[in-house]
Amino acid sequence: MSDPLADWRAAYETAHLRDVPFETMSGVPLEPVHGDAPYPGQYPFTRGLHAAGYRSRLWTMRMFAGFGTAEDTNARFKELLRAGGTGLSTAFDMPTLMGRDSDSPWALGEVGRAGVAVDTLADMEDLFADIDLAGVSTSMTINGPAATLLAMYVAVGEKTGVARADLAGTIQNDILKEYQAQKEYIYPPRPSMRIVTDMVTFTTAEMPKWHPISISGYHIREAGSTAAQELAFTLANGFAYVEAAIAAGEDVDEFGPRLSFFFNSHTDFFEEIGKFRAARRIWARWMKERYGATDERAMMCRFHTQTAGVSLTAQQPEINIARVATQALAAALGGTQSLHTDSFDEALALPTEKAARIALRTQQIVAHETGVASVVDPLGGAPFVEWMTDEMERQAEAVFAHLDDLGDGSILEGVYAGIDNGYFVGEIADAAYRFEREVNAGRRIIVGVNDFTDGDEDTEPNLLRIDHTTEEYQRKRLEAVKHDRSQEAVDTALAAITQAAEDPTVNLMPPIIDAVKAYATEEEIARAMESVFGTYVETAVV
Repeated sequence: MSDPLADWRAAYETAHLRDVPFETMSGVPLEPVHGDAPYPGQYPFTRGLHAAGYRSRLWTMRMFAGFGTAEDTNARFKELLRAGGTGLSTAFDMPTLMGRDSDSPWALGEVGRAGVAVDTLADMEDLFADIDLAGVSTSMTINGPAATLLAMYVAVGEKTGVARADLAGTIQNDILKEYQAQKEYIYPPRPSMRIVTDMVTFTTAEMPKWHPISISGYHIREAGSTAAQELAFTLANGFAYVEAAIAAGEDVDEFGPRLSFFFNSHTDFFEEIGKFRAARRIWARWMKERYGATDERAMMCRFHTQTAGVSLTAQQPEINIARVATQALAAALGGTQSLHTDSFDEALALPTEKAARIALRTQQIVAHETGVASVVDPLGGAPFVEWMTDEMERQAEAVFAHLDDLGDGSILEGVYAGIDNGYFVGEIADAAYRFEREVNAGRRIIVGVNDFTDGDEDTEPNLLRIDHTTEEYQRKRLEAVKHDRSQEAVDTALAAITQAAEDPTVNLMPPIIDAVKAYATEEEIARAMESVFGTYVETAVV
């Protein structure tokens, strides 16, 4: 019979540890872990995925960036890497997120405003110019047009001598939460799921370092859900993707390790830590017991975390630094694999360079000065934290049971039904309404907003403002690309996409890659698929 402690110690002793003192400022030596089994790195991974935790490797400090033109964002990427960032995370503007080009009537006034504008491969080439894609991992927050943006990234890699197999990173590609919370969809749910499973199949075969889905609770939470709803809806969406991939013939042990998650870290400190710990436990158990995973790597819930943008206040914006620090600490104590810390001025505008650097420095302080990285799962075993973990799990399981009933034994069908009947939208709206009423009644204190006001709350710091000339520049740039490309090659490539969309046995990724290499635009590719899949129109929930 195995001895959990002996097994943990054996795993810990094989880990490569960071060359730092694992002791307090007073020189007190610190044990790597305290408490009882299961230990970190042991199923169901409540206490973390790895035996040595952050003693071996700190989380990836992956700051979210994107504004204006590709050249503007490229400069910010390089600044973040110079400042000690260890990964890139790309924010796209609204037209790009919706599969529309910068010259679309839909794009008027939005080009480069909330992220970077990417219309063609030429923009993606500039976005990553002089950045070694073999030496950095990249996250891209894109959903409806995710296949096109991934194709562009693959094409840039190949043009700069980096093979598909060497590209590392994540693309969000979590279309289910778009129907539930964020609303950036193009096609109806079922054809959208076909695109997602095609991307899973493609990356499983050709991109071993790439995560094809980052299942996101972040946007569910930002839309107003509670922590328990964020946990439940996110993991339910994850189960839906697993069921879709299995139905497409994929091996759960092969694609399971390639799924990743994206959670929000809000200000209710212990609830957040319990949420993160419960996520690992639930995911491991369901992958093993319901979906038949036998490889422990397929049972591991790997997640990126971002501090809660919705918690930032326009009033007294500098105090957002304290909120972000608290949320970053919760993420670290919850065992996140990577972290983005919000900038204090984000309730007012896109982050300035200074604000983004302070946000990065905040998580560097948490990592290197607080001591939380010296002990694995340092709050494990604390009665309140263990109870909170159990409570988060209990509430999530109640949601899973409801969705299982809705889908007659299928979480995938239950999620589809929940989208169709407005279950998710209604639950999130109710939670947001309850919270807002509590704030308005003064029962929940938001410092600087409904209490502890100074009378100078309208004072704005220096803000990053995107000039309207950006939109004109981007449109001229797109016009030039269209002028210089071969229209015949574009038309042929788009026809191939439409043909592939009509045949569910054909993977969509190869023809999309061919199209971006011919400099077809994002909207042209979306239109080619819309001609087969149609577009989604939401039914209003009252």
